[in-house]
Amino acid sequence: MRMKRQASAALRRLAIVLAVATGPCLAQGDPAAVPAYKELDSMAARVQGCVTCHGQQGQGTSNDYFPRIAGKPAGYLHNQLRAFHDGSRRYAAMNYLVAYLSDDYLKEIAEYFSSLRPPFAPPTAPTLPADVLERGKALVHDGDGSRQIPACMACHGARLTGMEPGIPGLVGLRPNYIAAQLTRWRSGERKAAAPDCMHRIASRLTEPEIAGVAAWLGAQAAPSNHAPDKRDTVRMPTACGSQR
Repeated sequence: MRMKRQASAALRRLAIVLAVATGPCLAQGDPAAVPAYKELDSMAARVQGCVTCHGQQGQGTSNDYFPRIAGKPAGYLHNQLRAFHDGSRRYAAMNYLVAYLSDDYLKEIAEYFSSLRPPFAPPTAPTLPADVLERGKALVHDGDGSRQIPACMACHGARLTGMEPGIPGLVGLRPNYIAAQLTRWRSGERKAAAPDCMHRIASRLTEPEIAGVAAWLGAQAAPSNHAPDKRDTVRMPTACGSQR
């Protein structure tokens, strides 16, 4: 009963911030962003503030900067929600949306979206020169040992679907989103638990390399099995605080 009262109270708080937090998403006019309420006290109803931007099943929308969150490891999603909650990751809509939610509720939201497996949108056809794409592919597959840059696949998995508990899948993300996040990691605007492996890696990439990696990843079709790998499926090539 206590948990139900807490959930209902949190739902009311979500309704208060929804108009402020999701206005930019509704303005996109994306059919997938139209809320579809069913049972008022269901989890699907409580996360309407999330699906307005990320799609009814967390599949992402037509906006490049509202990524797919469905199927990502729950630990990763929880870490991101906590970062938005405490302000260490900044995006006004997200900061407003989760400001009054408990950590237990953030974890529940993360587990909900982690469990979903909606279809993927078609890959984004690359427009960059072939040599830039080839360099991006090489970094994804092999990295660059001379500069201590591990392959993306070494952490995010051979299928690029991520690894439990804290490494997200990269397949299904749009190139502009990937490039923007790598740039934020490189500048230190986006942070993770120490040791912050993504900051170290991104800071060693050039702008053309970031563009090539993002374009090549965005052009990859999703595998038939897009569940994240189990924890410790492979040995991490570098210490990473978010994977503890």
